[in-house]
Amino acid sequence: MTAEKSGPVINGKPEDGRDPEGSSSSLDSDEYVYNERGMWNNKIEFILSVAGEIIGLGNVWRFPYLCYKNGGGAFFVPYVIFFVCCGIPVFFLETALGQFTSEGGITCWRKVCPLFEGIGYATQVIEAHLNVYYIVILAWAIFYLFNCFTTELPWAGCGHYWNTAKCLETELNLTSSHLCFHIRRRVLKISDGIEHMGGMRWELAMCLALAWFICYFCIWKGPKSTGKVVYVTATFPYFMLLILLIRGVTLPGAFDGIKFYLYPDISRLSDPQVWVDAGTQIFFSYAICLGCLTALGSYNSYNNNCYRDCIMLCCLNSGTSFVAGFAIFSVLGFMAYEQNVPIEAVAESGPGLAFIAYPKAVTMMPLSPLWACLFFMMLIFLGLDSQFVCVESLVTAVVDMYPETFRRGYRRELLILGMSVISFFIGLIMCCEGGMYVFQLFDAYAASGMCLLFVAIFESICIGWVYGSDRFYLNIEDMIGYKPVFFIKWCWMILTPGICAGIFLFFLIKYKPLKYNNVYTYPDWGYGIGWFMAMSSMVCIPLGIIWMIWKTPGTFSERMKKLTTPSPDLKMRGKLATLSPYAVKDAKLKVDGKISTVSEKETHF
Repeated sequence: MTAEKSGPVINGKPEDGRDPEGSSSSLDSDEYVYNERGMWNNKIEFILSVAGEIIGLGNVWRFPYLCYKNGGGAFFVPYVIFFVCCGIPVFFLETALGQFTSEGGITCWRKVCPLFEGIGYATQVIEAHLNVYYIVILAWAIFYLFNCFTTELPWAGCGHYWNTAKCLETELNLTSSHLCFHIRRRVLKISDGIEHMGGMRWELAMCLALAWFICYFCIWKGPKSTGKVVYVTATFPYFMLLILLIRGVTLPGAFDGIKFYLYPDISRLSDPQVWVDAGTQIFFSYAICLGCLTALGSYNSYNNNCYRDCIMLCCLNSGTSFVAGFAIFSVLGFMAYEQNVPIEAVAESGPGLAFIAYPKAVTMMPLSPLWACLFFMMLIFLGLDSQFVCVESLVTAVVDMYPETFRRGYRRELLILGMSVISFFIGLIMCCEGGMYVFQLFDAYAASGMCLLFVAIFESICIGWVYGSDRFYLNIEDMIGYKPVFFIKWCWMILTPGICAGIFLFFLIKYKPLKYNNVYTYPDWGYGIGWFMAMSSMVCIPLGIIWMIWKTPGTFSERMKKLTTPSPDLKMRGKLATLSPYAVKDAKLKVDGKISTVSEKETHF
């Protein structure tokens, strides 16, 4: 992105209705001069930024595990259904909304439908939670990377001060016990529960500070720096993944691992949990309902073909997950072959795969420190761009809410610094000896699939029914020159909210209290903290609706009319904007099966 570009100016104001930035020529100090919002310098920057956001750690450590766990190749049946009915429609909705409004994650909803402004607040609360705990994974990866610069990897055996005699005994059975000892006793020094937070792990705290330092300077200049950094952060993981894939498939036992990954078990399709896992993976992997896509799309040029971009990016994301499964399970197959154990015994998901199973497999390879370095560098780059795009999106939302405050001088940079410092200090809790228990609460509740599904339901209702899918299709046609396939409109109106509501209810019905390592049970106040974090985002939507109705003057019907009417400055800026009211009427905009009459005031929709 670059700050040199801006939209056309009409009647002394930019076309998006904002005051002209940098117009205070009579003021000498930069403190009182507006900075321009900026746009992507070219399409590549947008593509790489979105790819860097959506292609993250979950593609490597979550999708392959879910695939083998839920019937191998049979898992692709529910996955593709959710991909078509939920993933692409919501992904496209958020990106197109940002591009049309040129606003961040909160003000975009305020402009299209003030009644549902709470959707924007809900997405930003989830994003704020993510910014705190997601980067802790990067701190772990950085810690492991520093430990790779040695002739013998420290987790390769039991001859270390943090191991016990029990580790030496299990080593004879060729288990990965010493890996568990390494992460539990050396890396985390984990306590026996969240009730005992213990001391600070200063090595992890320094790694967390380094991660935030890198993240800050990736985005401190906002659009100008983000668009350049992604050229490295979004492409480097693909080179690493390709290298690890080539190495993995050449190992003995690799074919057995790949077969285990893909072999279809059709009977698993009768299990509702398989379908729930497929749906939640789509929401996790596509970064939808976080406000990130809206913020990134808002920096596009008005006539960018966001429809084509979204289809391509969604396919790229799922394709990366699929290929990553080959890289991971070929190595796990080799690991099972070397230990002469079933693959089920070595397959892990989440941090267990990244910091236990895969590092163990690496120790069995020649030049193991090299392969370990490549693997953890890939993890760092995968997580880094996801992290800084989330921070950038949250900053964009705040700046767009208060442009007169934060688009002056270096205030935006100071806002980013303030958010980074606050998130760092909160994240230090997860660098304590009991921090892993806090991390799991964040992961299971603060940014859970339940929260994302709840937001997706209201996003679909707002655009599909309140703002109007026909109206939004006309907006999209004005931007890209044609209307997308009709199926997406039906997804917004019926399929997406219906499917999301079904999965959401299943979540509630099948809810089981979180347990760490399937053993440790949290105290009641621990679950209370988890549910508080989950509700902190979801409650924004109903409370936002109540608040907007309460503060709007007039009768109830007058209030609802005002709150469901888009902002007057939300205008189409393409070819359709030049049509007369009668020409727009001739375009046959249909509502409820009838051709609607479009008044002169409404022609900009």
